[in-house]
Amino acid sequence: MTEKKKHKVFIQGAITPTFIADSIAKHSGKTTIGAHDIFLGQVRNDMIDHKTVAAIEYSAYEEMAENLFHEIREAIFVKYDIVCMHIYHSLGLVKTGEICLFVFVSAKHRKNAFDACHDIVEQIKAMTPIWGKEIFEDETHTWKINN
Repeated sequence: MTEKKKHKVFIQGAITPTFIADSIAKHSGKTTIGAHDIFLGQVRNDMIDHKTVAAIEYSAYEEMAENLFHEIREAIFVKYDIVCMHIYHSLGLVKTGEICLFVFVSAKHRKNAFDACHDIVEQIKAMTPIWGKEIFEDETHTWKINN
């Protein structure tokens, strides 16, 4: 059995609406798909200690994270009857209102797409070595608590 190709997950900076739209458009010709589920993680302008978050700067232990993303991906394909899956996560600075996580799952039926997408997002949050430094409007910062 040959090892499956590992897909590159990290994107420098925000994940753009054009990138997301292009990803969706590429699936319009795949006629065995009956459902898509998409999760978009967006940077919030949270208020912490009377300071407003202006951006998050993401960093990761990239090699370990890429390996974990691959493991999550392979396990999801075994657990759910899905046709296709894409995961992208930002590195570097992402401003409030911009997208930092894009999970796109396609299946023959909606329940599999919904369940797989939810499972993927929860595993990413729980398992991957990705950190966010919240940058405040006054340019001070704090490390983000992952919730």
